[in-house]
Amino acid sequence: MNQSRKNRADVHGWVVLDKPVGMTSTHAVAVVRRMLNAKKAGHAGTLDPLASGLLPLAFGEATKTVPYVVDGEKAYAFTVSFGTETDTDDAEGRVVATSDKRPTEADILAALPQFTGLVTQIPPRYSAIKVDGERAYDLARGGEAVELQPRTVEIHALRMVDYDGHAAKLEAECGKGTYVRAIARDLGRLLGCYGFVSALRRTRVGPFTTADSISFAALDVDPLAAAAALRPVDTGLLELPCVVITRDAALRLKRGQSAILRGRDAPMEGETAYAVADGAVVAIGTVERGALVPSRVFNL
Repeated sequence: MNQSRKNRADVHGWVVLDKPVGMTSTHAVAVVRRMLNAKKAGHAGTLDPLASGLLPLAFGEATKTVPYVVDGEKAYAFTVSFGTETDTDDAEGRVVATSDKRPTEADILAALPQFTGLVTQIPPRYSAIKVDGERAYDLARGGEAVELQPRTVEIHALRMVDYDGHAAKLEAECGKGTYVRAIARDLGRLLGCYGFVSALRRTRVGPFTTADSISFAALDVDPLAAAAALRPVDTGLLELPCVVITRDAALRLKRGQSAILRGRDAPMEGETAYAVADGAVVAIGTVERGALVPSRVFNL
């Protein structure tokens, strides 16, 4: 282990980065990790380089809460440019189909309801989905034919906020696994004119919104801004029920033992919840027979 790794600090918490266009998610994690000199880091939900917006970065014990953030609802603002389809379903790809047809505003508004609720999507070939252990985008870039299976996703809301006759600005609220690029592709096909995502911005990831974020420019100007922007570990769990427990119950959970939950506000049977003692998160677990059975324990 080199000297720089030996000197890294135990940093715990979340930095909600407003990622700029052109930066990969991996590079964003590396840059902020270096600013904080943190030993351990991760992120909740990859953003393509062409996309901007919320990229929640987890450090230390907060990495244990990443799956719960990823499972949360997402929100996007994006632009669909009509008349062209690309092999990546965004502006970075190779053009595979074109059309002179352009939809009317009424055409688009009539089509949008077909993309809400439980929707079957075929993910873009250039996606991070694994096929026989390999990422789909790696296979596609290597020239292999990638056939991804349809999957059911949930889109809670899809609305148009502007249309100039060539491109529509849309906003979407959706569940885990939804591909905005697939929405653009399928909308273009339905309208008979093709389409691709020409701009994309993520505005919500689970409990995090743009109000929680800090821009990369702000971090670049002030190296201490990352530490000031650090949010508590349990911020990533705010969409789960929280139970406040005693120190004795906390010790039981930290040993991997269950802790009895008391009071009318206790989570329901089968619910996933997190426990807090003395203001610090102790464990995440499932309620079984009136007790919290820990599945993740925090060392804070």
